Amino acid sequence: MTDSVPESTRQTLDRLYENPENRLTSLFELAPDDEQVDAQLGVFKALANEHRIRILEALKEGELCACELQVVLDAPQSTVASHLRELKDAGLVKTRRQGKWTYYRIGDTAVLQLLEIAHALTEDT
Repeated sequence: MTDSVPESTRQTLDRLYENPENRLTSLFELAPDDEQVDAQLGVFKALANEHRIRILEALKEGELCACELQVVLDAPQSTVASHLRELKDAGLVKTRRQGKWTYYRIGDTAVLQLLEIAHALTEDT
C-alpha cells in the first residue's frame, strides 16, 4: 500500500517525521474499512431527501401507518412506500404489523440524535 503514496507526500513526511515509514503505516491504519463506510453512506443517503426527513420528523411523535404518512407528506402511497423502504433499509425506521396494517416507528434513539444534531447545526443559519 505504501507504493501508492505520491513522491511529494513521501518527501513531506520525510521532513516531518523521524521515521516516515512508521507514520505511513499508522496513517493507513486510520482508514476505515469499506463495509463501515458503505453502511454510513447508506444512512446519509437515506437522510438526503426532503420527504424522508419529513417522515422521520413525523415519527418523532410516535408510530404511524403508511396511510397516515400519506397525509403528512401529501403524497401518493407509492411515493410514501418507496421512501419508507429506503428508511427501513438504512435502519432508520422499524415496522410492526397489526393485521393488514404496517406501522412505522423510529428505529433507534440515534436517529433522534441525528435529527437533533442537524437542527443544532442549522439553528444559526
